[in-house]
Amino acid sequence: MILAKVVGTVVSTQKDPKLAGLKLMLLQTLDMNMKLTGNYVVAADSVGAGHDEVVCAAAGSSARLTDNTDGLPVDLAIIAIVDSLEVDGKYIYQKSEEPAAAGV
Repeated sequence: MILAKVVGTVVSTQKDPKLAGLKLMLLQTLDMNMKLTGNYVVAADSVGAGHDEVVCAAAGSSARLTDNTDGLPVDLAIIAIVDSLEVDGKYIYQKSEEPAAAGV
């Protein structure tokens, strides 16, 4: 799985008919310190994620196992909106905090 932040929306008027109605989001990956990396990916949104939210995304064949992406030609799908992230007993991210205070 990939930990990332939603940084934009991908709009495409010409796409495979199987993708009609599927929301595509631009994600920027995060490192374990919750800092944005230089890597960007496009993911199908299966949970209603919004701009600036931290999400988990499944890649490869696992991306096609959600109700919204079953049998579709997707390689990456947002499968969860992150509320908090704890490492070694310490919270490194909490959604309820302001983005500047949370480090993202």
